[in-house]
Amino acid sequence: MKYKIFGLAALALVFLCALAATAVEAGEGPYRYHQHLEARGPDAGCDCGGTELCTHLPLVIIDTHGVEIPGVPLSSTGEPLKQGDTEYEYTEVTLAEDGSKTIVCDVSVVDHRDANNHPGDEPTLQSTAQIRIRGNTSRLHDKKGYLLRTTKDDGLAKRDVEMLGMDAHDEWALHGPYLDKSMIRNYMWYNIAGEIMDYSPNARFCEVILNGEYQGLYVMVETITNGEGARLNMTYPEDDSQAEVSYVVRLDRGSSTPIKNIDTFSMYTLRTLNAMDIVYPGLSNLTPERAEYIKDEVSAYEKSLYSFDYNTEPYAWWNYADTSNIAEYYLINEFTCNYDVGGRSTYLYKDVRGKYKMVIWDMNSCCDNFHDSYMDPQGLHLQAITWFVMYMKDPGFVDQVIERYRSLRETFLSDEYLLSYIDDVVEYIAPAVERNFEVWGYSFEGYRPLDPDERNPDSFEEAVAQLKEFCVERGEWLDENIEALRQYGHYSANKKFNH
Repeated sequence: MKYKIFGLAALALVFLCALAATAVEAGEGPYRYHQHLEARGPDAGCDCGGTELCTHLPLVIIDTHGVEIPGVPLSSTGEPLKQGDTEYEYTEVTLAEDGSKTIVCDVSVVDHRDANNHPGDEPTLQSTAQIRIRGNTSRLHDKKGYLLRTTKDDGLAKRDVEMLGMDAHDEWALHGPYLDKSMIRNYMWYNIAGEIMDYSPNARFCEVILNGEYQGLYVMVETITNGEGARLNMTYPEDDSQAEVSYVVRLDRGSSTPIKNIDTFSMYTLRTLNAMDIVYPGLSNLTPERAEYIKDEVSAYEKSLYSFDYNTEPYAWWNYADTSNIAEYYLINEFTCNYDVGGRSTYLYKDVRGKYKMVIWDMNSCCDNFHDSYMDPQGLHLQAITWFVMYMKDPGFVDQVIERYRSLRETFLSDEYLLSYIDDVVEYIAPAVERNFEVWGYSFEGYRPLDPDERNPDSFEEAVAQLKEFCVERGEWLDENIEALRQYGHYSANKKFNH
């Protein structure tokens, strides 16, 4: 039987590789490292005798030496909030340069290429690190997510490490799937986006042990910031006094650090009610002059959008932005109905020598997994959000979106690719999923945030089936209706915006 399973897995791998090769020949994006296809698999076996945790996945072992990890949200009376509480006062916990609002911990990684991993093995990586709880509403979940910043032994100076084989850097998001009971949405869509777009955060599955207690299956993710290799790799300033810099901004809830918040054109004209903050440069390199430069730059871009000249040379918005990137960003988020976009987790970045681009983030609630509304696979929604309401008024951009969608449905957004991808990832993480739900299995009954209640899956298998069903239905509907986007760029709908 095991030989039959191995044969089927091999055929699936051949299929995906062939599809990827077809995509490359068609001019599709850069090849992406997919952990579930290339790393050690669950059937490789081990001779440890089962005396301790044995896993083919990397182990991340965190020791805070008895100190509580900060970042739990507080009520208006200052009491820690917990899962199920209705009161939620959001306060961002900033990863300050001096380590305040974080604690120092020790991180050990056991990540053997040719053998299974055990807590008692010699670590393949050891580092001091700063840690805090991360996320927004996810901070209320029983299973926490964490931000890790690897440091030198003093717990302050940053230390770049190759975490789980990803390019060396010092900052990492440790995502603990909890709302997403399929456990694969972030891993899946970051990787697929990485095949389609210039950049998408790299991600690796791992299992986490915190202060001696097994915490379950996690996804280690690159944070969105500048860096060599697979990160944004933007141009650095030639000298420390230079105001003109490459930067990343985020449309979300804003920052608790005043200098990071910028009041751009779309803010003060009330075209969005959300806040924008500077993600990069970080606090140690963000001078008032640089913050002002970034604010003015973003405002100039937004003015090019919200003007009569939005599609008129030489003032048109495409002189500021990479239209291919914007189209791909739109399609990934529209295909998955990731409707946090435009208000939450919306990242815009610009190399000082280039154009504006966007990068996906936080796919945890996509594909009909948003807590308070039903994401009907039939419908178009993102054409009405911040910035995109103007992009879609441009018929040329709409044509570009439709053409790109048609090509992606032959490759990375095809039913065959998506369903095979899901099946292969599920098979890869299966032993860890079982261990994870030995700890968090009560969430199927105790944490049912989707409304109405019947949307909440009752098992891991049901959660995976729901994800697959959504992908198929969404693709079928868009195949028949993607041309409806043309109405938003039609002259009759935009007369007041045209000369």
